[in-house]
Amino acid sequence: MFARLMPREGRFFDYFNDLAEHIVQGGRELSYLMADFDDRDRRVFNIETIERNADKITHSAIELLHKTFITPIDRDDIHQLVTRMDDILDLMQDCAESISLYDVRVITPEAVKLAEICVACTEQVKIAVGMLSNMEHAPAIMKTCTEIDRLESEADHVLRTAMAKLFRDEPDVRQLIKLRAVYEILEAVTDRCEDVANIIEGIVLENS
Repeated sequence: MFARLMPREGRFFDYFNDLAEHIVQGGRELSYLMADFDDRDRRVFNIETIERNADKITHSAIELLHKTFITPIDRDDIHQLVTRMDDILDLMQDCAESISLYDVRVITPEAVKLAEICVACTEQVKIAVGMLSNMEHAPAIMKTCTEIDRLESEADHVLRTAMAKLFRDEPDVRQLIKLRAVYEILEAVTDRCEDVANIIEGIVLENS
């Protein structure tokens, strides 16, 4: 049934893939920002632009959902998937804008590491989404989702370590507050990636 219905409206999978590509682009820009503050304004602008473009894709996907009678997968799954993917970019934008608005001047190795994990998570999301149109890839999709879960757990560990070090070693309360906010948003990006993985796992279980 899944294979027969899927071609009725294949644009949903195009939207999924476009969103996933924007998520990866946003993640990489965020990682570049963390690695080099000298180009901060341009990186923040790039992330904001990527997020706005992703919003357009999300709106187009939801508009198509309202117009489509037969969808390739459950309607609620489509809505949840595109909105949760959009949430990832919203958080990336929040992080970039927080760095700019709070005038964060110095970043820590822990923030750089969290940003790198974010990139890895987004790349795995893109891989999983790219296989979603063909349930013959179900085992590989599930394996990819498991890797996203592992990366999210790694981010949790890095966050706990970073927070402990921050409260132990940072004498400037303002810097502590700024970095704490950045850490938490970065870790939240991996949480949203895990949310996407959970939705994808549900789709696979329902349709394979």
